[in-house]
This record gives sequence, C-alpha cells and structure tokens, in this order.
Amino acid sequence: MNQSEISSRTYKLTRDRSFYGITLTQFLGAFNDNFFKQLMLLLAIPMAPGSLDQQQVATIVFALPFVLFSGLAGYLSDRYSKRRVIVYAKIAEIGIMLLGLLGFLFYGVTGYTGLLLVLAFMGTHSAFFGPSKYGILPELFPSHELSKANGIVLMTTFIAIISGTVVAGGIGSLLVSPDQALDDAAPRLWVGSAVGIGLAMIGAWTSLWIRPVPPAQPKLVLQKDSWFVSRTTLKLLFQDRPLIGAILASSVFWLVSGIAMQAVNSFGMKQLECGALSTSIMTASIGVGIAVGSLVAARLSRSSESGTVVRYGMIGIFLSLVIMSISLPSNDPSQWSHWLGYPGSLPVLMLLGTSAGLFAVPLQVFLQARPPENQKGRMLAAMNLSNYIAILLSGTAYGILDLIVTTFQLPRSLLFGFMSLLILPLLLWYRPVFASKPADD
Repeated sequence: MNQSEISSRTYKLTRDRSFYGITLTQFLGAFNDNFFKQLMLLLAIPMAPGSLDQQQVATIVFALPFVLFSGLAGYLSDRYSKRRVIVYAKIAEIGIMLLGLLGFLFYGVTGYTGLLLVLAFMGTHSAFFGPSKYGILPELFPSHELSKANGIVLMTTFIAIISGTVVAGGIGSLLVSPDQALDDAAPRLWVGSAVGIGLAMIGAWTSLWIRPVPPAQPKLVLQKDSWFVSRTTLKLLFQDRPLIGAILASSVFWLVSGIAMQAVNSFGMKQLECGALSTSIMTASIGVGIAVGSLVAARLSRSSESGTVVRYGMIGIFLSLVIMSISLPSNDPSQWSHWLGYPGSLPVLMLLGTSAGLFAVPLQVFLQARPPENQKGRMLAAMNLSNYIAILLSGTAYGILDLIVTTFQLPRSLLFGFMSLLILPLLLWYRPVFASKPADD
C-alpha cells in the first residue's frame, strides 16, 4: 500500500492489520522490558536502615547500549526495511528472555552481575528496535492518522508498563518475603522470565502482521560516524531549530522520567514502607495517567494547537512533582511523614502521568513527521541517543541524590522536588513551535 492509497478518505486505521501488528508487538515488548526491569529494581533496594540502593546501576546498565548503538540502529533502520529490523529484534528478544530465566535460576552462580548482563542485552535489543518501531509509523499510516496512531500506540505501551510493573510487584510479593536473603530470593523469580519467553514468542509472531515497507535509503553506506550521529543528521538538526528544541525537551523529559521510576520505588519501599506490590501500584498509577494523557493528547493535537498541549503537560508535571515533594517532620528525626501518604499519592501520580502523556505525544508526532523521509531512522536514532544519555545521567543523578538523603536522613519525597527543578527551565523558556513544514523544504 503506497502513501497515496493510505491517504485516501476511505482509509480506516482500525481496519489496518499493520496497525494491530505494530501495536501488539510494541505492547508485548514494553511489558517484557518493564516486567524484568521492575523485578531487578525491587531486588536492588536493600531495606536495612542507612543502606544505599543499587537502582542507579541497573538504570545505567539498561541505558548504556542506547548511547553506544543508537547511531548504528538508525543506520540499519534507514538502510533496510524497518519491518525487517523489527522482526529480527523480536526474535532476539526470545533469546534474551531465556538468558533472563537462567540468570534468576542460577543466581547463586552468576549473582546480580548476571542479571545486569541480561539487562544490558535488553537495552541493546531496545536500542535497535526503537528507531524502526517509531520510524515505521509514518511509512505505514497517512499523516492525518499519525497523531491517532501515536496516541493509541503510546497508550497501549503504558498499559503494558502498568501491567508489567504491577505483575512484577505481585510476583515479587508472592514468591519473596521482605526479610529473605537475596541469594534465596532471586532464584524464585525465574517464573517471570518464563512468562517473558512466551510473550516474546507471541511478539515475534505479531511482528509478521506488519506490512512490508521498502528501505528508506537502500544504498546508504555505513560510515565511521554512523555509530553515533552522522554529520548529515547533525547538519539537519542545527538548521532546524524547532526540531533540535523538541529533541532537547524530550531529553529533559526522559532525564526526569529516569529519576522518577527509581524515586517512586525507593519512596514507596523506604519512606512509606508499603511493600513491593503497593510500590508497583504507585508506579503503575503513573502509567495509567500516561495512557489517559496519550489519548487526550491525540485528540487535542492539531498542528498549531500541539504546542499548547505540550505547555499544559509541562505545567501539570511541574505541579505534580512539587505536590509529591512535601513531607512533614515527626518526633523521630530519622522519620518523615508524607503529607498525602500512600492513598493520597496515587491520584497525584496519576496526574503526573496524564501530564506526561500530554507532553510526550505531540513531541513524538512532530519528531516523526518533521525529518525528510530518507533521514527518519537516523533522526529518531539521534533522538534515542539524546534521550538515553539523559536516562544514563538519571542513574548517576539518582545515585548522588540517594547518597544525600541517606547521609542527612532527609525524606525520600525530596527526590520529586529535585525533578521539579529540572522541569522548571522548560516551563519558563521552552515555547514549542510545531509547524507542519518538513525540514527538507
């Protein structure tokens, strides 16, 4: 189906088999990523007073492959059919989930290092999957359906994040007791990767539903600079201020998001002491909000209106983080009482997620539509590289913040206050301009 055919008024997104193929494939991949990663993050939080958690190590290990391989992934996405790259990535996911099962089962031999290695493989898989899964949307669907397609794909993605996060917390609570030694606890979690193997196999099957698309630039030659960001891509970026502004705004968003996942986990487990399942529900509340915000943004985003939607998203993110940061001192100087507590935190976290959806969807649509056809894969890879440098920094930032709050016996809720300071410059100075003119005009 060519672009002129899919642009006709008779085209219906919900009747397109490829739409279900890419949506289900992304859903299953996002579930597996977050399910496995959440199991590892919960294992990484020691409950002993004054102890530092290791979430930042897992976050850095997952993000590092994006920094190392995003450029190469963008090259492959433009050089070969994006559908072909997606299928191969999903086949690789089956093997990675099998390694995850072995990592949990033989934890006594391989230790946490073995799980970190599997997490690095997952990050590598996602780095190669990313430019193709987002870059293929403009190739599959007409421009007037792109916002709707993005909204639904992002909504289902975050439903997958919700599901993966909550299921990981539930399995963790059922199989592992809080006082159980790590060497005894980790091997019991092999069930998770067994489920992941099955879902990866289904994802490989649904990837075959996606309509074949031709390579964007079949004669593209691999250059030395293809490993990171090519000179051609950099030149395009610096000539297009709205495009580079959107990428930088997206990176700040992912810097905050990378800290947020770790902050919610440690806030729930250590300050509220509400256990693995309840902590996972807190994280899932953000995912529910993002799903809602993504749908709302898909409806509201109409070219010139998209910038306003992004602004509303930034305001909501900032206010939610400020609200979540407030704790009150108690008689014990080492204890802090959060003013909302566990039940009150859930709707605020949902508002945070809704605002994130309003912020992310218009940016995503713009970043897909703006670059010229023969640069989309590499431009999305540059976006991935920028985003995951931010996520890599989030692991380091979280480690420093964890050290500060632990050393000075401060409330974990202050982590949200720090994130609000990161968002503040965007709120004050970023004015998104989402013109419809393509970058190569």
